[in-house]
Amino acid sequence: MKPTLVILAAGMASRYGSMKQTDGFGPNGETIIEYSIYDAIKAGFGKVIFVIKEEFAENFKGIFEPKLNGKIETDYVFQTFDIKPFGIDFEIERAKPWGTAHAVLAARDAVKEPFCVINADDFYGRESYQKMADFLNNEVNDQEFSMIGYQIDKTLSEHGSVSRGVCEVDLDGNLTEIQERTKVFFKTDNSEQKTIVFEENNTEFPVNVNTRVSMNFWGFTPKVFDYTADLFKEFALANIENPKSEFFIPLVAEKLIKNKQASFKVIPTQNQWFGVTYAEDKPFVQENIDKLVAEGVYPSKLW
Repeated sequence: MKPTLVILAAGMASRYGSMKQTDGFGPNGETIIEYSIYDAIKAGFGKVIFVIKEEFAENFKGIFEPKLNGKIETDYVFQTFDIKPFGIDFEIERAKPWGTAHAVLAARDAVKEPFCVINADDFYGRESYQKMADFLNNEVNDQEFSMIGYQIDKTLSEHGSVSRGVCEVDLDGNLTEIQERTKVFFKTDNSEQKTIVFEENNTEFPVNVNTRVSMNFWGFTPKVFDYTADLFKEFALANIENPKSEFFIPLVAEKLIKNKQASFKVIPTQNQWFGVTYAEDKPFVQENIDKLVAEGVYPSKLW
């Protein structure tokens, strides 16, 4: 059974200023999502599931169905504010959806095979999909999941600080902890030497260039839905008075590791990650895609 690709595409892209999930970056207006799906098909994935807001459905289908028809099976599921399916029979007022781990739960009735989760607006690179496919085909089980680990310097923006899940990895290559650093950036000193730092409480701390970070590229079996649903109910009830709280995938990973319910293999990649946190990132992404096209990694017209 071929693994499935789950794409989280329900976010609003507030810092980008428009719907970056459907913005064009390739030579013929290809979206970042299309490169992700192209790489996934090459790696042997059999199905792609889009997690979106219901009001996005017509737009998404209009863009992707003509291109993907006959190439990979597609499905669309909706991230909503309805928490009754989790045994909570009253409303919790929210300003925004519950976060990435909640978005993954939107796919629980549509996924029956090993699968991976990615962000819609992140370009992960061909190697990453092949390594994830190999893991999902050969190693994954209900107690052993995975995460693609990117070298931190290959994930930063030249246009501002970013949040990164900084990983602690044991000698067996398994994740032990993710620390969310909300302000990570390149810093250039007086000698034009570029270093990486994160800022916390107005103090800067250096970060080793070889540090691995999570870019939200995870590998699971459907068993993770059971784990996550239980944790989500607990999280939602604990955050009734906190409408901006978000239930992120790393929170689930940390709980499963701490409770010894599952381990997470950190699969290292040398791929350059690029994404579009800021509108100013778009030319950089386009330039990198053009370079990959020139090198023959991708055809100038994907489909």
